[in-house]
Amino acid sequence: MNEHRRAPRLQTDAIVQVTNSITGELAGRIGNVSIDGMLLLANQPARDDSLFQFTFSLSDQRGQSRELEIGMHEQWSEPASVPGKHWIGFRFIDIGDQDQAVLNDWLERAGAE
Repeated sequence: MNEHRRAPRLQTDAIVQVTNSITGELAGRIGNVSIDGMLLLANQPARDDSLFQFTFSLSDQRGQSRELEIGMHEQWSEPASVPGKHWIGFRFIDIGDQDQAVLNDWLERAGAE
């Protein structure tokens, strides 16, 4: 299969839960992540073209868990093969400098493995 993404997406080495920062509800778990977006295995469908503020944790270079909060824009969605679950592709639209540094470092380490 040909890859048409601007940046490669990498799998997480553990289940990474994603929380809706506004409602506090569990949104789902990360399927994969890149420098500019992620795939979410979501607990609920998302409306087309919707915006979200999500929180999730990745390990930093010392192995400590760091919580990131990122604004995201829904790009596409489709039902997953698991009943009640949905695949949703997101583009990152707002991320703080410290969170970006943690994400960049995590992606660099995950890509080297």
